[in-house]
Amino acid sequence: MQDHFVHQQCGDCPIRHRAVCARCETDELAALEQIKYYRSYQAGQTVIWSGDRMEFVGSVVTGIAALTQTMEDGRRQMVGLLLPSDFVGRPGRSTAAFDVTATTDLVMCCFRKKPFEEMMAKTPHIAQRLLEMTLDELDAAREWMLLLGRKTAREKIASLIAIIARREASLQVRRPKGQLSVDLPLTREEMADYLGLTLETVSRQMSALKKDGVISLEGNRHVMIPDLDRLLEEAGDDSDGGMLV
Repeated sequence: MQDHFVHQQCGDCPIRHRAVCARCETDELAALEQIKYYRSYQAGQTVIWSGDRMEFVGSVVTGIAALTQTMEDGRRQMVGLLLPSDFVGRPGRSTAAFDVTATTDLVMCCFRKKPFEEMMAKTPHIAQRLLEMTLDELDAAREWMLLLGRKTAREKIASLIAIIARREASLQVRRPKGQLSVDLPLTREEMADYLGLTLETVSRQMSALKKDGVISLEGNRHVMIPDLDRLLEEAGDDSDGGMLV
């Protein structure tokens, strides 16, 4: 199964205001245009294997990817999700640290790695934005450590739904009011693997959140959230500090 190339205009990009190029001026965007290309992947397809040489870096435009790590005995652990606008790859590092797999159909905006690194050195807008994104990723990793180490099963499920819903809302220029809805990118089995729970526990807690009116479900994937603040409370998060992303 091979990835294939697609084309998309920067002006139509749904992640433009959150991506690594968010602060770029017209001339800087033109320079990026010379080194970028788009790729699409089918759900389940590997974007890159851990240890492979990285020839590109880039951003998730649409869809979700999973970061996983495999131990020597074959055990695998999902260690992160890449949501729209998240950056893939590490400038200055020649090989991939994790497997990256498309969880849903995926479109990525890719930049040839060496020219991107050269452009970073002379374009403060890109370097500053990438630093901000890296710090956001560090905050998210620390939050995830808390989730896995201290939160209850119910809080874990609520947290995961909240993370996906908040990111989807953040991609909109104006924050949506009222009920939010989101399509979960993970199956129940994948949610269990990601959260360190059993499949039965995930299903039971999803049903409990639905019964208590925290969420409503259409099918297995489509989730409606009547009150985001209540969902954040169920997640064990402080809901009065604004929207976290």
